[in-house]
Amino acid sequence: MRLKVASYNIHKAVGFDRRRRPERILSVLNTVNADLVVLQEADLRLGSRPTALPRFLIEQDTDYEVVDIAETDVSIGWHGNAMLLRRGLVAEEINRIELPGLEPRGAVSVRIGGLDVVGAHLGLLRRWRLLQMTAILQHLGDRAEHSLVVGDFNEWSARNGFEPWANRLAIASPGRSFPAIRPVAGLDRYAHGARVHILESGIETRRPAHIASDHLPMWLVAERK
Repeated sequence: MRLKVASYNIHKAVGFDRRRRPERILSVLNTVNADLVVLQEADLRLGSRPTALPRFLIEQDTDYEVVDIAETDVSIGWHGNAMLLRRGLVAEEINRIELPGLEPRGAVSVRIGGLDVVGAHLGLLRRWRLLQMTAILQHLGDRAEHSLVVGDFNEWSARNGFEPWANRLAIASPGRSFPAIRPVAGLDRYAHGARVHILESGIETRRPAHIASDHLPMWLVAERK
């Protein structure tokens, strides 16, 4: 199965103009046109953590359905991580992955057509990111070889900082994604197992992606070998 996956830190739908415009985020997602969208910072941080992307807007303005990850009715994600799946595709398995950290962190995963896709927003400090990578790898276990991990990895180094994955997952960055208005760093990356073939990948730069969030969306096309 060939799958187009997008990863997007939507910054709670607040753009560089400091306006919260969820419809602008959805416009960007429609332009990317992925089969599976993995979101970071999809929920607000305070209180019951309501979604920054209203469900009715997702249903009304896109061809996506919200993957059932949230623990409450007001959220679409877990620790800010959410997934949107194109209507007609089936999520075979959904998981929440607890991650260690100074602040609450988590990752989410879904299986589609035998491919395990993990979405993660790793911590700001490398010490904790390494522990979080270890936790994700332990969760994947023997499935790591046919797994794909995508998200905001928060690593500024082009080469270092991914030691826990070194022997099991190949790490790549399709380009600079942060800050969106003038990107200098490839914080949004992916890692894949030996049985996952990446056919192409890129960073979405078409308007209004340059202003809709502080990150640009990353996308890739993958298939299981």
